[in-house]
This record gives sequence, structure tokens and C-alpha cells, in this order.
Amino acid sequence: MKFHTRKWVKPEDLNPNATLFGGRLMQWIDEEAALYAIVQLENQRVVTKFMSEINFVSAAEKGDIVEIGIEVVKFGKSSLTLKCEVRNKMTRQTIIKIDKVVMVNLGSDGKPAPHGKTKVEYVKDRLAK
Repeated sequence: MKFHTRKWVKPEDLNPNATLFGGRLMQWIDEEAALYAIVQLENQRVVTKFMSEINFVSAAEKGDIVEIGIEVVKFGKSSLTLKCEVRNKMTRQTIIKIDKVVMVNLGSDGKPAPHGKTKVEYVKDRLAK
């Protein structure tokens, strides 16, 4: 799995237990999944359709640096299925795992639209063409 984004856990990210608020972490994951899908599908009109069971494995505390990893599981006709892991950058301890995040490609009418993609592509390879 490739870890694309790092976040620094700040006081405003904490819950009453002084650990990272799960809702904040889900916000970061949703944004990272959307950005990943937008780049892969070359379309800014992408939405989150589904997230599978969310497994919080450990906590993050103020000052921790967490990194978000995303990996493609499957390309559908109009969707992209990803999996996600968030871990502590310094200790490599897993904080959360999500086995299935489904992102849907939308057309200009706001409805699911085929994207025509079948494999992971890297921007550097697109630029070389």
C-alpha cells in the first residue's frame, strides 16, 4: 500500500478523551479517497458511495503524525473500489483499516457514468505520452 498523505494531529482534532476524533479521521480518509479517485479517473465529479466496516485498531494522540494509505481493489464500470489504512508515521502502528471504499464517477448530469479505466495509471506516465 502506498501512503500518500500525512496529517499532524492538532488540539482541534481531539475528542474528549484527548485522542484523535474518529469523525475527523473519517473526513481525512474521505477527502483522500476522493482525491485519489479524481486523479485516477481524470474527472473531478466523483462521489463516495460506500464505506465498509471501519475498524479502529489503535488511537492517535496530539502531536502524532498519521499517514493515509490508499490502494485500488477494483475498477468497476462507473466506480473505483479502494481500501485504506491509516497508520502512525513514526511507529508504523495501524490506527484504522477500511477494506472497501467505493467511489463513483459522475457525468455532467450528476448520474453515474462509465469512466473507461481498467488499471492504475500514474500522472508521470500520462505526461510522458
